[in-house]
Amino acid sequence: MARTDELATEIGRSIRRARKDAGLTQQQLGELAGLSDRTIREIEIGSGSPGLRSVLTVLAVLGLSVNVAP
Repeated sequence: MARTDELATEIGRSIRRARKDAGLTQQQLGELAGLSDRTIREIEIGSGSPGLRSVLTVLAVLGLSVNVAP
């Protein structure tokens, strides 16, 4: 479980960095992704339990991708 928490935190940091680089607030990113700013906040700090589709939508809006490797 600890590794999962670390991964969520790492993904959240990357999303926050990309959002800030794009000059967006959490509210603006939420509007673009069709999500609440609370969900964006939870994703960025790696807490709560946002759905996979929500995270993937945020990544797509920011032009980020996921690399899944064994």
